Amino acid sequence: MTIATGYSCIRCEAIYPATLTIDSRGCPLCAPVAPANLAPIYDRPAITRGFAKEEHGRSSLWKYGQRLPCADEDVVTLGEGLTPLVACPRIGASLGTANLFIKDESRNPTWSYKDRFSTVAVSIARAQGAKVVATASSGNAGASLAAYAARADMDCVVATFAGTASPMLSQIRKHGATVLSLAKKVDRWKFLAEAQARFGWFITSPFSAPVVGGHPLAIEGYKTIAYEIIEQRSGDVPDWCVMPVCYGDALSGVWAGFKELFYDGLIDRLPKMVAAEVHGSLSASLAQGTDHVLEQEVRFDPLAVSIGTSRSTYQALKAIRESSGQAVPVSNDGLIDMQSRLAANEGIFAELASVAPLMAIRALSDRGVIEPRSKVIAVVTAGGLKDLDRSTGPATSYESFDTTADAWSWFLNHNN
Repeated sequence: MTIATGYSCIRCEAIYPATLTIDSRGCPLCAPVAPANLAPIYDRPAITRGFAKEEHGRSSLWKYGQRLPCADEDVVTLGEGLTPLVACPRIGASLGTANLFIKDESRNPTWSYKDRFSTVAVSIARAQGAKVVATASSGNAGASLAAYAARADMDCVVATFAGTASPMLSQIRKHGATVLSLAKKVDRWKFLAEAQARFGWFITSPFSAPVVGGHPLAIEGYKTIAYEIIEQRSGDVPDWCVMPVCYGDALSGVWAGFKELFYDGLIDRLPKMVAAEVHGSLSASLAQGTDHVLEQEVRFDPLAVSIGTSRSTYQALKAIRESSGQAVPVSNDGLIDMQSRLAANEGIFAELASVAPLMAIRALSDRGVIEPRSKVIAVVTAGGLKDLDRSTGPATSYESFDTTADAWSWFLNHNN
């Protein structure tokens, strides 16, 4: 196990004690200038050996328990992680890169990458004696937290907003969580802040603005995506790792995982990170060279609602800068078609937000930034059933046939 001995600001490197209450505001010193999240500090020697195939007899991401901030006896798990890395040459060729692989996070227990975050969050919450875990979520985070809370026999509250994909709300409720839908998105944060102050709930999501990111200990769970990619590629480092990004918890965590492997001597170079975003706050901030992430005008209602923020975070900006990466705005245009092509060509049915990395790869390939022979990883963060109501719509219908002759007539007419 690895226990955090304190926290460090990811921007100014100020040190804070392990007893610090995580109140979603991040570093107090940076808050007035460029709000920044914290990261745990560990007191441990560098780990220079390779990964064990199954540490502690666990066939889950907790095989990497020595690198995560939780004691073995406190772990709450549903068998998350160890998701496949799938070669996708056909869709890759259409995007201009021959060496495309997809890290398919839809294979997690609640069908999204959020399980890597939730398993750590709930493990820590239970170890700290919390009775209630809570999050502000448009879907995946809420569904995941609800499942792990159920596993830990803890109460879970999910504050959401009108317009959340209905399949995910159903999933949250099936796990026994309490769902509170607030008309104003910002009221979710006010409610959670009051809940922490009044009742000591363990809050996993951001609940103050400007957003700095999720709980810094739980973000450590995302490092395991990087560990798995390197193991699955037998140590071969990809040139690019492309992810859908809202507040950048996963981007920041994956980048931290790659850096950790580099510092421990397990890889000899680092990939470039790419944020596929919606409204362009990271792109604008990179262009202007600022540490304060810029708010952007919301010009359209995004189909990829789970990454539809108008302002991302410093932690995402930092990961892109440190890796010499890119941020690519992605609109609704072509998103559903790309989702269908990925499913039909490679057998992977991805949530709309998870298709955004493919759109970003095509844009970077068209600009010559990603070269045809580059080794590219796209992270599919969740499965397509999550937002089926947004990708198909209520008007979608399919023809029914009265006889086999009618069926054959239709089939032959449509397959000539």
